[in-house]
Amino acid sequence: MSPVIIISCVIAYSVLLFLITWFTAKKTDNDTFFLGNKISPWYVVAYGMIGASLSGVTFMSVPGWVGDTNFSYLMVIFGYLFGYFVIALVLMPLYYRLNLTSIYSYLENRFGFRSYKTGAFYFLLSRTIGASFRMFIVVNVLQTFVFDKWGMPFWIVVAIFLSLVLLFTFRGGIRTIIWTDTLQTTFMLLAVMLSIYIISHDMGIGLSGLLSKVKESHLSKVFFMNWQDKRFFIKQFFSGMFITIVMTGLDQEMMQKNLSCKNIREAQKNMFTFSFILVIVNAMFLFLGAILFLYAISKGVNLPKSSDNIFPTIALNYLGPVAGFVFILGLISAAYPSADGALTSLTTSFCVDFLNMNKNDKISNKKKVHIRYAVHISFAILLLLIIVIFKIINNQAVISKLFTVAGYTYGPLLGLYSFGLFTNLKVKDKYVPLICIISPILCYFFDDYSKIIFNGYEFGFELLILNGLLTFLGLLLISKKRIESF
Repeated sequence: MSPVIIISCVIAYSVLLFLITWFTAKKTDNDTFFLGNKISPWYVVAYGMIGASLSGVTFMSVPGWVGDTNFSYLMVIFGYLFGYFVIALVLMPLYYRLNLTSIYSYLENRFGFRSYKTGAFYFLLSRTIGASFRMFIVVNVLQTFVFDKWGMPFWIVVAIFLSLVLLFTFRGGIRTIIWTDTLQTTFMLLAVMLSIYIISHDMGIGLSGLLSKVKESHLSKVFFMNWQDKRFFIKQFFSGMFITIVMTGLDQEMMQKNLSCKNIREAQKNMFTFSFILVIVNAMFLFLGAILFLYAISKGVNLPKSSDNIFPTIALNYLGPVAGFVFILGLISAAYPSADGALTSLTTSFCVDFLNMNKNDKISNKKKVHIRYAVHISFAILLLLIIVIFKIINNQAVISKLFTVAGYTYGPLLGLYSFGLFTNLKVKDKYVPLICIISPILCYFFDDYSKIIFNGYEFGFELLILNGLLTFLGLLLISKKRIESF
């Protein structure tokens, strides 16, 4: 594809986002920014959350995983479904009953000040690293195919991208994101479906024929029975369930959208609807991955070493300009949710959890808005710095480790909330930060030496469960007298 066409796609898409912003950011205040004044239609939230859940990493990585993991990821997806049920039936009623703006306020009510700040800090840490990584992957593709040819420095490209995101989230916050997410979801789904159609047409095989080919190939294997394998189906299922609970139910970015619904019933309808649709969408990504490999075999395509580059390589170099256009459109659609939701949730958490803005009546509303603007810009600059550091490192192994470390930070949140919900014990609040530091360190140790310690066993996504369990046990050690049920 011509770089001019690619950049035109980016500009046109950005213009659409700004049109939505213009309509949604009128007469806004902090309540609008944080919770959309709690008037978001549940069906709009449900549809938009699909795009928010499928980042640029998902868009490029899931199809590439099929080569190594086959369809074993499908068990993770089914685990997601059960995880969403837990969120809808256990966590969301709690958040609505306590009328929370930041979900980490629960930890202060349940355990104390230090537990509250520890939970909020872990969210800020993990979301900052995770969002930076997701944006890096997307911007790096645009840099490789467009801006390197124009001689534009990487940091300027990142700065432009973040500036655009900053501008369309600056005033409307979560209200704007609820509606821009619907646009992003639409284009992302169109990109997947059109990519499947274009590959089918290029191979001269109908959709039913492709389904049969995928089913007959080794790529469609779902159940791996070896308990030591990372792909063991039981491990995959429970890993998916707990990943969803922590990365959606205990994540301010994802829950902020649910809390913008009018009431708990509408929020639950949103969650149930969204979860079933997401299963279908993820299955489509797996199917796309399988036919990409079948296409490569039939056409003699030399696949890149990195599985993340399989989809862009075939789409941009082998399937023609229409397929390239569709891929870029889907990639941009996947990129914006990684940035806009992250900036809004990070701003919300810092303002509420660390600046106590919602409790401070001594500061005027006008000044609170100015403070929120400053925090919003500051987080954009922080994301810029981290993304540039990723580029300087330019080592996928190191970056993957950093992303894994960010994943570890959700384990303490899992332990804290589990202990709070399923026991009626108090804890010695001053020791909670120490427990939440020790648990991820122990998990890292177990992951590195798992084959030696556990007779050949390898941890996969279920390391998160171990992390939460260690935190839970640590809290048990520092617990004291019982309290009334919370």
